[in-house]
This record gives sequence, C-alpha cells and structure tokens, in this order.
Amino acid sequence: MMKKNILTIALTVLTLQVAAQTIDVNRSGEPFKHHWSVGTCAGRANEGLRTSWVEQLRLVKEQCGFQYLRMHGMFDDDMFVYFEDKKGNPVYSWQYLDEVYDRMLDIGVRPFVELSFFPKGIAADDGKVQMWYQNRITYDPERLPKWKGLVEAFTRHVVERYGLDEVRQWYFEVWNEPNLNMTPKAGFFEGTRSDYFQLYKASAEAIKAVDSQLRVGGPATSNFIADHRHDGEILDNSKSVFYDQEHINHQQWKAVWMTEFLEFCAANELPVDFISCHAYPTDYALDPISGKGKDAVRYVHSLHDDLTYLQQCLAKSKYPQAEIHITEWSTSPSSRDRMHDLLPPAAYIMKGNLDNIGMVNSVMYWTFTDIFEEKGGGESIFHGGFGMINFQGIVKPSFHAYRMLHQLGDQRIYYSPHIGNGQDGASLFVSRHSDSGRITALAFNYPQEFEQKVPSSADAKTFMQATAKTIDCTLTGLQPGTQFTIETLDYQHGNAYNEWQAIGAPHSPTRQQTIWLREQAWQTKKEYVSANDSGELHLKMTLEPWTCILIQ
Repeated sequence: MMKKNILTIALTVLTLQVAAQTIDVNRSGEPFKHHWSVGTCAGRANEGLRTSWVEQLRLVKEQCGFQYLRMHGMFDDDMFVYFEDKKGNPVYSWQYLDEVYDRMLDIGVRPFVELSFFPKGIAADDGKVQMWYQNRITYDPERLPKWKGLVEAFTRHVVERYGLDEVRQWYFEVWNEPNLNMTPKAGFFEGTRSDYFQLYKASAEAIKAVDSQLRVGGPATSNFIADHRHDGEILDNSKSVFYDQEHINHQQWKAVWMTEFLEFCAANELPVDFISCHAYPTDYALDPISGKGKDAVRYVHSLHDDLTYLQQCLAKSKYPQAEIHITEWSTSPSSRDRMHDLLPPAAYIMKGNLDNIGMVNSVMYWTFTDIFEEKGGGESIFHGGFGMINFQGIVKPSFHAYRMLHQLGDQRIYYSPHIGNGQDGASLFVSRHSDSGRITALAFNYPQEFEQKVPSSADAKTFMQATAKTIDCTLTGLQPGTQFTIETLDYQHGNAYNEWQAIGAPHSPTRQQTIWLREQAWQTKKEYVSANDSGELHLKMTLEPWTCILIQ
C-alpha cells in the first residue's frame, strides 16, 4: 500500500581505503562509564502529565538506559504549586509535581531537578513572562525569602514522600540559563548576574537545611561564548561578536559566568556539588536582536574543548572535586532545525560521546521527545523538533544512536576515531562486558567534510554528499563459532524522515500511515555472522556518510 516516492539525495562520495587492523578482544580493557546514559531532558514539567510523554519516557529508559530527567518549569503557574491565604501566608500544593515524579520513578528515572521558574506571587508582579504557557522570570529581591521558603518546603516534601536515601541520589540545579537576561524578547531570567548569585545562595541554603548530603549546583548557563557580552551584570548586545565559518574554530570559548560563579560561592562558603551549563556547537545560542540563530557552526571537537575548559575552571577553584554536567546538548539550540530529524545527529552523538569518555559526569541530550511546546506545537510531524522521538512516537536516528551506545560494555578494548591510515577510515569502538565477557562494538562514519562544521538545517539537502569510509579489521581471541549481529543504521534503514518523504511527506498522516512509519523507523538492517574456527571475525565494510553500526 505504501508506494515509495524516494527523496533522492545525490551520493557524490569517494570511498577511502584503509589498512587492515587486528584487535585482540582478550587484551586488558580500561573501565569506563556511560556518561551518555546518565540523563536526558524534556521541555517542561506539565508535559509529563500526558500519557504519550510517559510512554516515550518508558521507551527511552528501556532502550537507552537513561537514569535521570531534567526539565523546565516545575514551579510554573500551570503546575499550581504556590498559593497564598488571605493573610499572605504561603500555601503549597504538590499534587501535579507528585504525579509527574511518581510516573518517572515508577519507570526507573530519577529527577535531575531544575529549580524553575517563579510562580505568581514570588515573581515580580509586573515582570516579564516567557512563552505562551507563562514562565515567570522576573526576580524580585523583596520576595527572595518566599522563594527560599518554596525551595525548602519542596525539598522537605520530596524527602518525606520518597525517602532521604532516594532523594540523596537526585541533583538540584538552580534555574535555567539565567545569563539570558534583559533581552528584548525575554530570556530566562529578568535580573542581574548578582541577582542570580543571590538566588543560588538562597536555594543552596534551603536545600542543605533539609539535608547536607543533598546535591546542589549551577549556574546552568547557556551556550559557550567567545566574546564579552556576558562580562557585566546583564547581557550587553553591543559586545556580541559573530564569527564567520572561517574564524569560528580559532577562538577561545568559555562557559558563561562559570569563573565568577565559583568565586562567589567560595567567597560566601556555599556548597557546589556539581557545575552545570549547556554546550551547543553554535556561534550563538540565540541572537537576542533577531530571535534567530546565526549560520556559523563550530567544529565537531567543540564539546571536547568545552569540557577541557570546565575541567580547568574546577582545577583553579575551591571545588576541584565537583561533578561536571552538561545539562543540554544537541546539534543546535533551535527547535525548528530540520537536522534534528535527519540521519547526521546519530553519528554526531556517537562521536561526541565516545571522544569524551572520562571527561564529564553527564552530557544530556536536549530532548528525548517532540512533545515540547517552547515555540508551540510543531507545524508538521517532522518539524525539526529537538526530540529523539517525534510527537506520534516515531523514533529518529538520534534515538538509535543512544540505543546503540547503551549496548556497549564497561571495558574499553579499543577506540580509534579514525581506524586506518591517518584520517581515512571510519571510527571503531570495541568494548567488553566485565560481567559476561561479551564483546560489543560500534562503527560509524562521521564524514571528514563536516569535522570543521557540525551539520545544520543549511546542510539538509547536501549532507549525503560526503566521503564514504571503509573498515577492515579482524577481531581475534574469540571462541570459534561465536555469533554476532551486525545492525546498520543508515540512509536507507531506520531513517524515519526518509520513509515519511517516501510516502509524499503527508502533513497529517492517516492512522495507518502513522502505524507504518512507526514500524519502518525500527527497520535497521540486521545481518548475522560468526567467528571462524580460529576464533577470528573479519569485518570489512564500506560505510556511507553518517552510517552507524552496532556489532554485538
């Protein structure tokens, strides 16, 4: 019934040949942690009251192993947490939050609590609100004691409801992107840098008043910058510098407010159990003048540079043991970037995570679902939304990337970002499971044409015009006859957007079409091979651009 009218993207590729590699799977392995499975993100807390949101969270937990979930707006007006009686005394209601947290914990996902935003009665009365669902963002110093009381009451409530041992495993992050302040279109915090520091101080004291072992951190600032617009108390657009593609990767990028935040906390003897910020490979998270992102994009190694910067910040501070959490990360910070729906983010996710093992405690993908309304609902079923699953429950290549990463073991046997001579080959990561001895490997082709510029919407029609790469390797030390499954995610397999295009890209698919698209999104290619009588498995394959392969 589903007649395919395939959207053709020309494959103008050069296949690079590489020298064969031999990898002994019995060599000693280096233990490593799956920082990519620690957490993921969602839009706002109220969306967690929807059945489909819960179903998708259950799916990413089962398939990708995520342990924590971070989301905005737990104190927004649509969560109805804060009231005042006739005398102005606070009255708290936790029933909406309890419903969301109960569902999460039943699935096995813990809150990475983002303390945001101000409810009515704590925000300034005539202050700005953000988004159609009324995020209140204006700081009123006179009402800071009310905020502190809310945070402490919330913390005591979750300890009473879920138990201290459970809540000690949570994280409490103060606010979201407070440096996007005083912008014409309202950012996430209507206040100064010093105001945020006072907000952090009050929040940290409130949390630690409940239990000293609860974990608190910040400053949760937005994207890394390479200019001076955030040097002062408020965002100064006159100091913004937008680098073109030729110069963007030659700048010193830094995390906004990080040094100042650590210095403030040290001077005031405040706890910092972890630091957090966001890292997108863009020149600017959002242009406050036009409200749009710029075209220049940083290179694929930008995450490594940013994590190095954060490590250096901690080493120079009074908090060298603090954890590092990147609480938002993706190919871009736009919820209307077509690239989010396409194939390239899968290889980007694999490379960005595998290249940075041991450098960070978590890198959280923004977001797990397209049930996300920061700019309202999507204009079509594929609209460039952040999610690794679309609104209808159709999984994207980014979902498969996390699913495949989750299959890796906990001992690294071998990793070459480019297996072969120089920069010519595809990437190969070989792991062992310490509990069973099983071998699991990933291979992927992140094309060299996009190493200096992460693909974005501008590349949506040309991204397949890149170099194919070859893997030629032999795994030795296996038991004779050991069976392996080779699962391939590529342009033709497991690529939901491609299948949608193939049936004419219907704006509102029928129910039958939607079911078919869900099924096709899971149709990665699977092949089965076995080690020979000598305990060797020879793998020789050509990977088209952005192809990801799970070998287990």
